[in-house]
Amino acid sequence: MSAIDPSTGRRVGFVSLGCPKALVDSERILTQLRVEGYDIVQTYDDADVVVVNTCGFIDSAVAESLDAIGEAMAENGKVIVTGCLGKRPEQIREAHPDVLAITGPQDYQSVMKAVHAALPPTHDPFTDLVPRRLAERAALDDGIGVKLTPKHYAYLKISEGCNHRCSFCIIPSMRGDLVSRPVDEVLREAEKLVMGGVKELLVISQDTSAYGVDVKYAERTWRDKAYQTRMKALCEGLSELGAWTRLHYVYPYPHVDEIVPLMAETRDGMPRLLPYLDIPFQHASPRVLKLMKRPGAVDKTLERIRGWRAICPEITLRSTFIVGFPGETEREFEELLDFLDEAQLDRVGAFAYSPVEGAAANALPDPVPEEVKQERLARFMERQAAISEAKLAAKVGSVQRCLVDAVDGDLGLARSMADAPEIDGLVQIQNSREAGLRPGEFVDVEIMGSDEHDLFGEVVFDD
Repeated sequence: MSAIDPSTGRRVGFVSLGCPKALVDSERILTQLRVEGYDIVQTYDDADVVVVNTCGFIDSAVAESLDAIGEAMAENGKVIVTGCLGKRPEQIREAHPDVLAITGPQDYQSVMKAVHAALPPTHDPFTDLVPRRLAERAALDDGIGVKLTPKHYAYLKISEGCNHRCSFCIIPSMRGDLVSRPVDEVLREAEKLVMGGVKELLVISQDTSAYGVDVKYAERTWRDKAYQTRMKALCEGLSELGAWTRLHYVYPYPHVDEIVPLMAETRDGMPRLLPYLDIPFQHASPRVLKLMKRPGAVDKTLERIRGWRAICPEITLRSTFIVGFPGETEREFEELLDFLDEAQLDRVGAFAYSPVEGAAANALPDPVPEEVKQERLARFMERQAAISEAKLAAKVGSVQRCLVDAVDGDLGLARSMADAPEIDGLVQIQNSREAGLRPGEFVDVEIMGSDEHDLFGEVVFDD
């Protein structure tokens, strides 16, 4: 952060809420603010204006966003709102009528226009001679692009929007239909991140499997080689960079099978593609999946899971599920529990269905009572906890390659190939001080113990 000159009146506070995709939006806005000479400050008192990047996916996220806007208004009074909730300006204005401006998600230009209106840019005779886009590119090339993640990992957003119309989701109404980034642009960004010290790339989108369908898989050139704008080709390019590459938000389409062999291949002792798939299955009852407007061939899904594990036994499968969806019967919930038992997924998250303003599912008959939803959620998590505990216990005695996230005295906090940041477990390293660990380095850890979430171990020293 640059030094603050109280006389400039060009200090911006920033609040970032929501998913990793929103976090990438925040990074891009903050980078543009830096390029244009604005100071990014850490407190409301220091800020001349505050930007709040909101989430609006579910009701609890809407409430959190409105609370954050309210806090910024109370503490500062000059607030610009952006992000998904910005697609519902009337809801924001009703709660907070005096916000300066409201823009939707990934609308960086409108955010900057609102900032300019609140804090007019100053004239700089040197930078104003350089076209804005060239100045931005030069700034990014010089490494001053703002990252909100630690230096050793970064989110790589490959597309915006979604072509699906899941009945419980309003993302397409907020972020629009699928718009894929050109594959060469994504690969150049990834290459730059790795050259800047990033050890792990986390590929994100609304639907990673659909990457490129909107541009008919257009071919582009990177490093003198042609690549299609397609998930497999993207993964092949990313595998050339020597970093961990982790895939999120992968729909279980048949062509996902094509990337699993990459996960089984190694180069210089590292998998070309991390053996990890984040696939939002959402449910296991064909009827409920149909109500959700989701793929419903559960038997084929289980068959493909077995196929993936046959090709790459080390693969980690993470998923999310909704319990208590409107119309879900006890028998259909039991189908979901049976699916858990058979699929033996490594990492699972779940939430009880709650209505989202604007979602088609709100009109479905036979809503599940709240107490039943919570009871089913508890049973679901108890069943998965037992699966997770057994899977982690099976790793005791093994040696896991880990990426160190943080060090606190003797304790190091790291992640194995099976662990995505923020959402999965940790590997707690007991001899961190002795090993001289530093965040961002790879180490081999012998696993000495486990619980239902984490592994515990010690660094293996070379003889």
